[in-house]
Amino acid sequence: MNAPAPSDSILTVRNLSAKVAGQQVVEDVSFDVPATGVTALLGRNGVGKTSTIKGILGLIERKGELTFAGERIERLRTHKIVQRGIGYVPEDREVFSKLSVAENLRLAERTSKPRRELVDNLFPDLVERAAQKAGTLSGGQQQMLSLGRALINENRLLLVDEPTKGLAPIIVSQVADALAEAAKTVPILLVEQNLQVVRQLAEDVIVLDGGRVVYTGKAKTLLDDETLIHRFLGVSGGDSHPAPSVASATSAQEERA
Repeated sequence: MNAPAPSDSILTVRNLSAKVAGQQVVEDVSFDVPATGVTALLGRNGVGKTSTIKGILGLIERKGELTFAGERIERLRTHKIVQRGIGYVPEDREVFSKLSVAENLRLAERTSKPRRELVDNLFPDLVERAAQKAGTLSGGQQQMLSLGRALINENRLLLVDEPTKGLAPIIVSQVADALAEAAKTVPILLVEQNLQVVRQLAEDVIVLDGGRVVYTGKAKTLLDDETLIHRFLGVSGGDSHPAPSVASATSAQEERA
């Protein structure tokens, strides 16, 4: 008999493995996502963070045990998992470029009572650009739209993949503030490279390396320990470093190699 999920967890992942095009990208990953707050999924580039998110949603081939809000979901199709109340913000935004902002939001609605007021308050730019085609928005505006599509529904968990990737600092701040507001009412599993954003938002962290979990704990414990940050992420996390990024450090290491 399988052990019950911890009562304070909204999602439990046990022995998750996943493949992309036949190649193993996630190996025997297990962790819990608390029912409140932000949990950050960290690691260097290419260690399996996005594949873990996609594996949870059934977007790629995977095996393992997944329990969401007390229900086993690993045998469900993706749309059934989403209907259970899991919102997804993909890494590359994936807006419908030829549709307007308003049409993108309407397509995302899963119920007759969408949370339009919340989205409008968080992203006033989207209100002003409701009739504009999504493909003509800036990268930051597209990210806001992608977040808006997830937040417009009453979700029980959000899976958010690299929301600040490639954004200007002022937009990074706006996106982080929006996620902080969202986290007041829904738990978030967040893949993020910007450690200042992680420090601002996350209470717990999970670190992957080589498709496996190598560290779990409180975000503050990890981020306050330069040795741990360097060991698991290969970067410096000190406050003297502006917006330390796992991705930028990995790229720098590759250039020096």
